[in-house]
Amino acid sequence: MSEETLYTFQNPEYRKTFWHTCSHIMAQAVKRLWPEVQLAIGPAIDEGWYYDFDAPFSFTPEHLTQIEAEMKKICKERIRLERTEKPRAEAIAYMESLNEPYKVELIQDLPEEAVISFYTQGEFTDLCAGPHLDHTGRVRHNGFKLTKSCGAYWRGDSNRKMLQRIYGIGFPSKDELDAYLEQQAEALKRDHNKLGRELEFFTTVEEIGQGLPILLPKGARVIQKLQRWVEDEEQKRGYLLTKTPLMAKRDLYRISGHWDHYLDGMFILGDPYDEEKECFALRPMTCPFQYQVYLNRARSYRDLPMRLGETSTLFRNEDSGEMHGLIRVRQFTISEGHLVLRPDQLEEEFKGCLELAKYCLDTVGMLENCSFRFSQWDPARAGTKYEGTAEQWENAQAVMKDILDKLEVDYEIGIDEAAFYGPKLDIQYKNVFGKEDTIVTIQIDMLLAQKFGMEYVDADGQKKTPYIIHRTSLGCYERTLAYLIERYAGALPLWMMPEQVRVMPITDRAHEYCRGLVEDLKNAGIGAEGDYRSEKLGYKIREAQLQKVPYMLVVGDRDMENGTVSVRTRAGEDLGAMTPAEFTAKCLLQIATKSKEV
Repeated sequence: MSEETLYTFQNPEYRKTFWHTCSHIMAQAVKRLWPEVQLAIGPAIDEGWYYDFDAPFSFTPEHLTQIEAEMKKICKERIRLERTEKPRAEAIAYMESLNEPYKVELIQDLPEEAVISFYTQGEFTDLCAGPHLDHTGRVRHNGFKLTKSCGAYWRGDSNRKMLQRIYGIGFPSKDELDAYLEQQAEALKRDHNKLGRELEFFTTVEEIGQGLPILLPKGARVIQKLQRWVEDEEQKRGYLLTKTPLMAKRDLYRISGHWDHYLDGMFILGDPYDEEKECFALRPMTCPFQYQVYLNRARSYRDLPMRLGETSTLFRNEDSGEMHGLIRVRQFTISEGHLVLRPDQLEEEFKGCLELAKYCLDTVGMLENCSFRFSQWDPARAGTKYEGTAEQWENAQAVMKDILDKLEVDYEIGIDEAAFYGPKLDIQYKNVFGKEDTIVTIQIDMLLAQKFGMEYVDADGQKKTPYIIHRTSLGCYERTLAYLIERYAGALPLWMMPEQVRVMPITDRAHEYCRGLVEDLKNAGIGAEGDYRSEKLGYKIREAQLQKVPYMLVVGDRDMENGTVSVRTRAGEDLGAMTPAEFTAKCLLQIATKSKEV
């Protein structure tokens, strides 16, 4: 990195240091205003920072305004930040003297050999490993904003005290801050958790539970379209469709290793510790089920590669605090697939999986916001999180690196992000809020085939163990729907929309003509509905636009005389008169080509 970018936001380390310093400025402001407030932790995060406080009152928007004002004073004071170190006993005594019990606990939990460092700015000192900017003046007084406050359990433990967390964001200039706040305001308008409910794509019900959304007819129809398209596309590429059970006995998960590595994340039916009675679990993955298709009979090298695909419903016992709309759920459906293959087929089949994933993401309009992460194991967690030998892992990662480099994939490396049985390529999607989530994975597995006794007879007559690729085409359909709602602000491309055309008669005389149009459009495979209410036309058009219906056909006496329809788009564009045949052909072309228009 060049010297000129080293101390700018182009450098992620500088950005993190800047935000970390902002968190200390905020904490100093809080302590100046309310000395009785106790400090917990205040790190930089992906966007901005937060600090957790134990306060005898609840922070309100008015409090945040006061804190911002005090922070501006601290920035203008240009106070230097100075680092010091203390021995463990002295550090504990020092924090006890300041009545900071959370800091005392943090020090006590540090390893004996840890360096215990503090940063001081004026009258304020905080336990911190750093680094920080050299003085508070580096943060412009008009370049930051406190965005919200909420509750947060101490150290993320729901059995510990609930603290108050204040979030903030800051930039080197006011213009950058304003641009960010404008982008966030637009993102809030697109937030699927709000917009998806308003447009009636999904809902949640308290009596059903967190992380268990109900897809309403609109949302269910979108996902049905996506699933049918993906299944058909996979079939074209040689995939065999399977349909496997939603649960299995613990015996199956013991073979795969999920019982040892994933028990806390599974929904168990029965007592998992009573070996005398049968115990079942809802499946959190499909792989051990699809392996049974391969194991149904003896296989030879001629059977490989075997590409197995399934629209698979999975269940994961996520923490209730992690639930969010359609993005973090406990039951979801995924475009699951497993490829069983010979070692010499690995590169070509991996390439095919990547091409399919990129094709699917590009078709729905999400690829441009994706990045790639090569997720590897952490040798320090061998035998706990990860199965297999160091040699097996190094071999698998070397093979995967060679494939990714040959395919010229521009990836970052994620240590300790691998599955317990092998490395993976994670396709990361950045949503409208700038947060990244994994949308698609492609994993190389050199362990589970042997555990399940999967073999094939090679050309030399010898039995050999195949490799396995775990992959998804479009990932989790619920999460994909959430991202599509945000990506298009609810106005999905025509081919995905549950209602594609709304027909509106201007007078009662046009009702029969319109009913015939709706029937003909439906028979052609186009989702059409008629609006026959005795409302003003302008009202009906605005309502259709708010519901993001792509096309509106307005029909009056002249249209009936001429055998035409007047076509409007949800964006307000008047396309003029067309014959029903011309309009139908236009829609069918957009649907067939998966056009992103309208």
